Amino acid sequence: MADYDYDVLVIGAGPGGYVGAIRAAQLGLKTACAEGRETLGGTCLNVGCIPSKALLHASEYFEAAKGGAMAKMGIKVTPELDLDVMQGQRKDAVSGLTGGIEFLFKKNKVDWLKGYAQFKDAHTVEVAGKTYTAKNVVIATGSSVTPLPGVEIDNAKGVVVDSTGALELSAVPKKMVVIGGGVIGLELGSVWRRLGAEVTVVEFLDQLLPGMDMDVRKEASKIFKKQGMTLKLSTKVTGVEVKGKKAKVTVEPSKGGDAEVLDADVVLVAIGRRPNVDGLGLDKIGLELNQRGQIETDHDFATKVDGVWAIGDVIPGPMLAHKAEDEGLAVAENIAGLTGIVNHDVIPGVVYTQPEIAGVGLTEEAAKERGAVKVGKFPMLANSRAKTNHEPDGFVKVIADAETDRVLGVWCIASVAGTMIAQAAQAMEFGATSEDIAYTCHAHPTHSEAIKEAAMAVTGKPIHI
Repeated sequence: MADYDYDVLVIGAGPGGYVGAIRAAQLGLKTACAEGRETLGGTCLNVGCIPSKALLHASEYFEAAKGGAMAKMGIKVTPELDLDVMQGQRKDAVSGLTGGIEFLFKKNKVDWLKGYAQFKDAHTVEVAGKTYTAKNVVIATGSSVTPLPGVEIDNAKGVVVDSTGALELSAVPKKMVVIGGGVIGLELGSVWRRLGAEVTVVEFLDQLLPGMDMDVRKEASKIFKKQGMTLKLSTKVTGVEVKGKKAKVTVEPSKGGDAEVLDADVVLVAIGRRPNVDGLGLDKIGLELNQRGQIETDHDFATKVDGVWAIGDVIPGPMLAHKAEDEGLAVAENIAGLTGIVNHDVIPGVVYTQPEIAGVGLTEEAAKERGAVKVGKFPMLANSRAKTNHEPDGFVKVIADAETDRVLGVWCIASVAGTMIAQAAQAMEFGATSEDIAYTCHAHPTHSEAIKEAAMAVTGKPIHI
């Protein structure tokens, strides 16, 4: 048998990569992880999930004080924004968590190979001029921002930025144009709107949040409009012109029509993400990409090249940190000879706006394409905890198979929807019916009672509406 430097070498230390590396080491495999960033954690911990949530949370406090929500509860304050301090606490959160991953690597004896890896052959990679061999190589290089043709992003200048640049703004823009009505655009647009920016969202499709349930998409539009965002749906961007510290964004209806020019201090390009596969040297190992630039794998996350595996954003499926984490666990266990499985039909997704938006499983539209369904909805306005918290917006929707009553999808808009959706995901993982959820006792008063009521509504018997 060949003599390798490592049993497992993971390329990329994002949520999928670092979790896979730690799990492999826990299973007794000699493990290394190649990462070129100065800190571990990938996009998620450094410039994605974590820093954006730090700003979202802080900006929620600011808006609650500024907008009168606290006054309704007898708390009168006059807030003053200190953006430097707000940005500082964001950086502290990132530093603490990325440092925590480095500690876990040391604790579990995972070697951090500092640099970007490139294949020499299926079992050999080069990192920072040094060559390493491994019996198994796991590609976990994540994704990066999809560029908009003809639009140059310059985060340093701070006028046309991507999600990374939008986190680093040193002043609140007077006018911000967000290109893309998906998760990232709405979250970061929400941050700067709360802090005082006039935000306009331009979306090519006729509704926000592509891929989510249509009832959720329509309700989200109503909520964001009520909050003060300007939404230009069914609209495409045809050009962005930068002059000094200002930009002019030319837009027109997606199906043709008169053009319009929008003035902006900051333009955020947030039209999606694409797999990070450039520079890996995949051609040297005979690994081809599919039409979407992704690496295809089997159920165990093995590629067609023996000893090479792939997980996370570089393979098909939603580009979500928790999906990558679960795949990291699974691929390590498969390499170790155990059984690692990820149920890709039950991957929750969350939009961390206020209220939060979350869903798991099939949309109503997708479920109906497979057969007859039953649907139950319950408004958060009728939920006692939401009402006492002055959080009336949103609803919970449960979609079940009309014949078996098995839950096919759950969608919700609520202040804590991201936490609530875990119950639905776990229920679906165990094959629950709507009746199972309906007859499970829920603590009162809690937001999660809305899930129980929506499940009861599937069979037409909610109590509080």
